[in-house]
Amino acid sequence: MRARRLIAAASVAALGVLSLTACGKASPDVAAYIGDSRYSVARVDAIYTDAQTRYAEAVRQGAAQSGQTPGPEQLRAGVTRQDVVNLLVSIDLGKRVAAEKKLQIPDQITPDQLAPQLQLPPQAEFAKLWGEWADLFAVLSQQLPPADLSDESVMAVYHAIEKTGGIDKGLPVAQVRQLFGDGSFVRSASALSAALGEQADKVDVEVNPRYRPLGVPAWVNKGQELVFYALPYIDATGPVTDVSTPDPVASPTPAQGPVAS
Repeated sequence: MRARRLIAAASVAALGVLSLTACGKASPDVAAYIGDSRYSVARVDAIYTDAQTRYAEAVRQGAAQSGQTPGPEQLRAGVTRQDVVNLLVSIDLGKRVAAEKKLQIPDQITPDQLAPQLQLPPQAEFAKLWGEWADLFAVLSQQLPPADLSDESVMAVYHAIEKTGGIDKGLPVAQVRQLFGDGSFVRSASALSAALGEQADKVDVEVNPRYRPLGVPAWVNKGQELVFYALPYIDATGPVTDVSTPDPVASPTPAQGPVAS
């Protein structure tokens, strides 16, 4: 099974997936192809711009109440276009996996619950998509057999979190394993990555080179906050190195775990 293959796309109605009518899959106007559907660069830009606009307005309103004037950097949200593509492709693939396994995905996690951690207004479409993905992530992580806790999978997650600044850099695998505890969030994230990777092979997913490496959106607890990271599963040339998963065992707990800064 391929591990570390994740990430997303949202529902057809919500995200306006366009039917593919042209031959070939190399249009610079397309961010990602998933089977016979495509997610346009314009759609990615719209979600990104909406997040930036709503964030800036919220910061201005908060600053105005205290008589301050925020600078340009203070008005910029941490969301990137890469984050948007990661999220869009994961939702799409995650829904396909859930449908194949006949899993019901309850609508439990709301944008209002995630907004403080995402540092975005809940009205932002990016926050709404994260709410949709979080529901999928939770159910699939519990239903899929957990992956093997290999050094490779542990370090793949570590390096993904390292890029966010949510953990110290340059740690050896022994220290990372100690910080990650039982590693349940590594097992579930890797298993989900493998499942989405298999689904990507089935439906023929192709990603615009500008949005590679593609990663599965995930999170981990760090004290009272969540650290959001993307676990890569498609790099500049194709799928990342395969990581085997064991035979099915008891379902893992939700993807959570301690991370030291």
